Amino acid sequence: MQIRRDRSNLHFGGQARRGVSRLNLILLLVVVAGAGLVIWQFDAIQGQVALMFGEPPIPTQSAPTQARQGYTAYLNGNLDAAVAAYAEAVRLDPENVDYLYEYGHALLLLNRGEEGLAVAERVITADRTDPRGPTLKVGALYQLDRLDEAISVGLAALELGENFAPLYAALVWPYADIGRWNQALDMGEQAVALDPNLMDAYRAYAYALTWVGAREQAVQALEAAIALQPALDFLYFEVAEKYRALDNVQAAIAAYERVLAIKPANTRAMLRLCETYFNLREDVRAEEYCRQALDIDATYADAWRQIGLVYYMQSRYQDAVNAFERCVANGADSIYCYYVRGLAYYYLHRCDLAVPLLQESLERTQSDRILGFIREGLRLCQSPVEEPTATPPPEGEG
Repeated sequence: MQIRRDRSNLHFGGQARRGVSRLNLILLLVVVAGAGLVIWQFDAIQGQVALMFGEPPIPTQSAPTQARQGYTAYLNGNLDAAVAAYAEAVRLDPENVDYLYEYGHALLLLNRGEEGLAVAERVITADRTDPRGPTLKVGALYQLDRLDEAISVGLAALELGENFAPLYAALVWPYADIGRWNQALDMGEQAVALDPNLMDAYRAYAYALTWVGAREQAVQALEAAIALQPALDFLYFEVAEKYRALDNVQAAIAAYERVLAIKPANTRAMLRLCETYFNLREDVRAEEYCRQALDIDATYADAWRQIGLVYYMQSRYQDAVNAFERCVANGADSIYCYYVRGLAYYYLHRCDLAVPLLQESLERTQSDRILGFIREGLRLCQSPVEEPTATPPPEGEG
């Protein structure tokens, strides 16, 4: 006997499908709600995960990448950034002489001789046959005023690198400073001949040329250095000094303006323009540049000194006194911030304040010219019935 089942009312399959759909919907809602909670509480959850597993490691750039960044910073004239990047490259690869040399070179360009000497010794220790170590050492010893030692190290190193232009360039400076100008010129010429694309060679050669009074040739050498490394601001200050010595004031002004073109916030260039225009008796322009410098750095003592001189020339004696006080308060020891302040007090009819400053100034200078102004100010304060006479102002410091 066969039992026939009527399956028409059996709906197991249909019920299962509807049950799965309901389950999927519930799971979807749970997932969406969970995702919303994660997004809403992301910071808190992230903190808990960090506590459980520790902070994720910060990616470290490789030594070659840091060295490239250092070189780029150098080309852009940012020597502080160059030093920082090269220091990191050296930390990551401490035996790499290439990185050490570039690091030491950047330090010396910032006149950080003590640190440069330490790097030089590391290069020498790494490879005593490499002329780059002694080259750095010559530069560092020069900056530390150990001139004879610098020359001795350099001459010994010439046997290691007879054709290494930076070594010849480094020797120019100590030779010139001890008065051996022919040797300095010879080293400079050799450096330029060996590497016509070396900024340091032209800069050193210009230094030697200046010592023998060949200022026009020195200007040419510095302009060649600038053409090779146009973002290094110190080159413009050096060439400007040469232009001023040649009484080419407009060329000096142009050099300072070139600094501001590449570094608009360079307060030193602003100060130099303030001083230059002051000496041209263009007081309005002088005040403008000094004020710009002080707007950027209100602690810039030399700018307070110079703007004080501008005010003094404009007979703005109280403003001059205030500026000179800011000059001293910010650590300057300039004689101008003392004796010209005393003269300004005289014109404000405050000899009680002028005389102590002028007497103190007598002990601060040996300049006959300045001593003459000081004594005149004291004489006027001792003759109150005498009509004030115009005391010639000093020139600005360069």
